[in-house]
Amino acid sequence: MSISHAPPGSPESDISGISGQGAENSPLPDQNRDLGLTPIVPVSARRTRVPRWLRRTTGPVLLLALWQLLSSTGGLTPDVLASPGRIGQVGWDLIADGSLPGAIGTSLRRVAGGLLLGTVIGVGLALVSGLFRIGEDLVDAPVQMLRTVPFVGLIPLFIIWFGIGEAPKIAIITLGVTFPLYLNVYAGIRGVDSQLIEAGESLGLSRWGLVRHVVLPGALPGALTGLRYSLGIAWLALVFAEQVNADSGIGFLMVQARDFLRTDVIVVCLIVYAFLGLLADFVVRTLERLLLQWRPTFTGR
Repeated sequence: MSISHAPPGSPESDISGISGQGAENSPLPDQNRDLGLTPIVPVSARRTRVPRWLRRTTGPVLLLALWQLLSSTGGLTPDVLASPGRIGQVGWDLIADGSLPGAIGTSLRRVAGGLLLGTVIGVGLALVSGLFRIGEDLVDAPVQMLRTVPFVGLIPLFIIWFGIGEAPKIAIITLGVTFPLYLNVYAGIRGVDSQLIEAGESLGLSRWGLVRHVVLPGALPGALTGLRYSLGIAWLALVFAEQVNADSGIGFLMVQARDFLRTDVIVVCLIVYAFLGLLADFVVRTLERLLLQWRPTFTGR
């Protein structure tokens, strides 16, 4: 059965038959090769694809090679910056005698304690301020005022209040963690589409049901972003916290190395800080992929 677009009684032939014949007689790929025709390939498909892990490691490897070259030629003296080979040897020695693993364990416990307290405080305040207008009136203004105060400037007060033990160190980390989480969770709650709230109400959801099924899932991306910021600030706060009369931890190793002008030990500690920060960021990004599978995002080309 064919459908003709020509008017009834018209001498013109049915175009559907012509199109059908054209489709049947269209050259196939094998016939294209016989005729000497070359298929058009997009430019992006003709590019040589370099593995992503290789592209990501090229920059650090080139920087390391330049560093070693400058150290070998005398451009960087050991008093200014030790060579990568020397730093690797010192790092291995610190691992072998147990100094570095013990310091890492102490610093991780401090970050974990400050992160836990900061998460509870920051998320709790954000929920009160984001879900209730009276909570916003009571909580948001004081938090915004405290947020503008550099937490490093509060170290003398923390020493007076809590002494020189572990409490001021954990308090500094807690304060640095709290505000990024508060801001991002609060923004995530207030950024939920009002039409979703109306749809939930029309489906008969209670207030708790709206919070559980609509508001909290909508605020989850902002909360995870705040967690990434907070982890970065936690390691920054740890550097300052471990300068306060610490007798253990990575910062304590750095203070000792500073007193003896050991740039190699200082660089080893900085590298450890960097790797711990990257590991924490990797954990949060993995959580994002697992918890936000329902949200398709652009991942680059």
